[in-house]
Amino acid sequence: MDTPSADPGAARQALLRRVPGVDEVLRDPALKALCTAHGRELVTAELRAVIEAAREALAAEGEAAAAGAASPALVAATRERVAALLASSFKPVFNLTGTVLHTNLGRAPLPEEAIEAMAAVARGASNLEFDLATGRRGDRDTHLEDWLRRLTGAEAATVVNNNAAAVLLALAALARGREVLVSRGELVEIGGAFRIPDVMARAGAKLVEVGTTNRTHAKDFAEAIGPRTAAVMKVHTSNYAIQGFTKAVPEAELAALAHAHGLPFIVDLGSGTLIDLARFGLPHETTVAETLAAGADLVTFSGDKLLGGPQAGIVAGRADLVAKLKKNPLKRALRVDKMTLAALAAVLRLYADPALAAERVPALRLLLRPEAEIAAIATRLAPSLATRLGARATVMVRPCMSQIGSGALPVDLLPSAALVITLPTARGRALERLAAELRALPMPIIGRVGDGALWLDLRTLVDEAAFIANLAALEARAS
Repeated sequence: MDTPSADPGAARQALLRRVPGVDEVLRDPALKALCTAHGRELVTAELRAVIEAAREALAAEGEAAAAGAASPALVAATRERVAALLASSFKPVFNLTGTVLHTNLGRAPLPEEAIEAMAAVARGASNLEFDLATGRRGDRDTHLEDWLRRLTGAEAATVVNNNAAAVLLALAALARGREVLVSRGELVEIGGAFRIPDVMARAGAKLVEVGTTNRTHAKDFAEAIGPRTAAVMKVHTSNYAIQGFTKAVPEAELAALAHAHGLPFIVDLGSGTLIDLARFGLPHETTVAETLAAGADLVTFSGDKLLGGPQAGIVAGRADLVAKLKKNPLKRALRVDKMTLAALAAVLRLYADPALAAERVPALRLLLRPEAEIAAIATRLAPSLATRLGARATVMVRPCMSQIGSGALPVDLLPSAALVITLPTARGRALERLAAELRALPMPIIGRVGDGALWLDLRTLVDEAAFIANLAALEARAS
């Protein structure tokens, strides 16, 4: 006679009862310490999720999942969940892409003076919008307006959160419901699919396209001016250059035409360098001061590109026009915080001496780095990287060309040197897998795949020791 089998439902319930309760597990010293550090509510919520997952595993797998439901396993899993939850999503990376001002990697690194200034105002109250002399409300632009006037020759200046916002504010304040003339060849799209026509539409201004894609003449602007024209605008052609059979109206000529009709001339300069880069051996990029001297009434430019500061949009120019921008309701919506102002002011002070700026502003220092210095770094690091990669790859030092990035001097390249990694077979997908492996390191290494190799441009590498130490994880993963 067969013996009846045990009730599977009862067996499962008995197994589930072996999972300790929340209060019991919380008495573990490790979780007590975790509660002290991060709060009982947070730790308890994560522990409940761990216990629920353990119960589901027991129900599905039975005795095979019993070890994961024991108290030590639950404690370990809870600690892992809390650590993952509280870990910052931001990670420092090695930008070895060959693009110095890489938009996706944070653009310009800040000088120490700017970082210290940010930390100082972040720790407590400050005179952000408070006039210490009068005891009344002040203007946050006063923390850097004097320096912007000094460095650009402008009558006045104001700051918002990026250059697109600066353009938006200028058009909303000066041209809402009216027409703005722009050359058809300057209707650019910048990163993230933000387009000048869209920005103008959001500002309430009507775009009037002038000339053709490759050639625009002064007469094209003159013929387009009408009773509803509010401004003439010139836009920096970010990230590309029109070459060949081309014609653009010089800024001074365009300014004279606008002024003859009583119109403001606005220039979206994009990167907005404050010093002549040609004095340091780089290609010349029109400065803000040069643009204002040519007759621009307002110039907008970025703080985190060639300037080398935090993300910001700066407007410099005529005092009466800047005053209109400050009175516009959008100004409050687009204003920057105290830490951005402090960082930007610290960077501007470095420009009191252009030579000092070239030495102390990291973005400029990286752009000015000699090719021979970069090649020497590559030669020193190549053996370490080759050792970590072993027989699966070959590492060579090769010359390459870096680019400035973020729309600055888009066709001008800088001689540099790279560690070039090649694989013996299956180069396409294998190179992408290796690139992903480097991105998974404790401090991700971001390079670029091209020409059948993975290129690590060393123009922006400043900490060789950290780079080598970081490779230890790669060696462990490969072994």
